[in-house]
Amino acid sequence: MSKFVDHFPFYRQRQIFRRQQYQVSDATLSGWFNAATSLLESLYDVLIKELLQNNYLQVDESPIGVQDSHKKGSLHTGYHWVYHAPVEGLVLFKYDATRSIKAPQALLKNYKGTLQSDGYKVYQNLATAKQLKLLSCMAHARRYFEKALDNDYTRASYAMEQFQKLYGLEANIREHNTTPEVIKHYRNRYANPIFDTFYDWLVAQQSQLLPKSAIAKAVGYTLRLWKYLIGYLEDGNYLIDNNKIENTIRPLALGRKNYLFAGSHKAAQKAAMMYSFFATCKINDVEPYSWLHDVFKRISEHKANKLEELLPQNWKNNSIQKC
Repeated sequence: MSKFVDHFPFYRQRQIFRRQQYQVSDATLSGWFNAATSLLESLYDVLIKELLQNNYLQVDESPIGVQDSHKKGSLHTGYHWVYHAPVEGLVLFKYDATRSIKAPQALLKNYKGTLQSDGYKVYQNLATAKQLKLLSCMAHARRYFEKALDNDYTRASYAMEQFQKLYGLEANIREHNTTPEVIKHYRNRYANPIFDTFYDWLVAQQSQLLPKSAIAKAVGYTLRLWKYLIGYLEDGNYLIDNNKIENTIRPLALGRKNYLFAGSHKAAQKAAMMYSFFATCKINDVEPYSWLHDVFKRISEHKANKLEELLPQNWKNNSIQKC
């Protein structure tokens, strides 16, 4: 909890213990952590299984420095690959030593569904190789135009207005909390005309721009990913962007500023496990301490074929927490 929710590295926790007149060594803290993660490994495997049963996933990746015995005096840059199932409210962090296609390929080897990502080429290659439906993140396209405001204010601000219209429609949808079927109909009725006009404008502008300018990069990025950007119109469960998964990565970024690096590749994966559980708690409005305390009491004797009951989104509404 202190490390992965409150972002206190172990050395800072030792200082807190010392102020309270308790002498707790590094080895003791590490031992507690290793024992805790060992207890939760089977539940983590269930989380992976549950997540992969969702036919719509968002994915992103975030770097983490890792101590590696083969790299004396420097840190290895590994990656936490983050998967979010928006419909069921599940989050999975999985560590890999690389940022190559091999990492998501290994997890998604049997996956058949829709993947939403930023414009990183690995995801497009993965979707092509596995015949997955790919969606892109509208927020990333918008950021390119935001960066281009100083380069070509007139064109960039026009594009920003189109994004504002699209996000205004999404705000209306959230206010009414309606069904996926109604959302799809609403988007097709009101967003499609915006996209038609925007696309024609982008094509017309492209030939007039200096190739290396910020506005040209924004237009080129958006046109290159166009079919993936408008794909969210096809299903009311789809989201317009990846902002939710980016929000789940923020605790990792905060923690990284404090503890700077993971002590080993194995430690980075154990951290991924804990971030997975606590992010899933947060997205389901589950108090993480209460959940973790209850799971530690129950998991050893809980039926192996019913471990999914202990996942945060099920635990919240399950009578098991009240027993």
